[in-house]
Amino acid sequence: MDDFDVSFRKLVDAEDYFRFFDIPFDSRIVSVNRLHILGKFGRLCAELERTWPPGAPAEKRKKDLKEALVKAYETFLASTPQEERLFKVFQKGEGEVNVTFHSGGSAPGS
Repeated sequence: MDDFDVSFRKLVDAEDYFRFFDIPFDSRIVSVNRLHILGKFGRLCAELERTWPPGAPAEKRKKDLKEALVKAYETFLASTPQEERLFKVFQKGEGEVNVTFHSGGSAPGS
């Protein structure tokens, strides 16, 4: 494992990733969308890792990962978590129905 891998694996917070890759960011956007940005980034990273040949140079991996983080961040500058549907709570499968519960124990209009 090279120095890049060691440093990259120590990152925890979204802000750490942005600083590591020297990417300017709006802290308000990251604060509101951190889980979504990191979720999108994680998916993009997994896709990248499948394309790299064994022993891919650290500089190539760092460049690709930086571009992936920028892409993940920019996704949420123009979209919402609901529109992106990264997490199961925002996904609606075919044939599923949304159910609303009301207080009082009876359905509206009964």
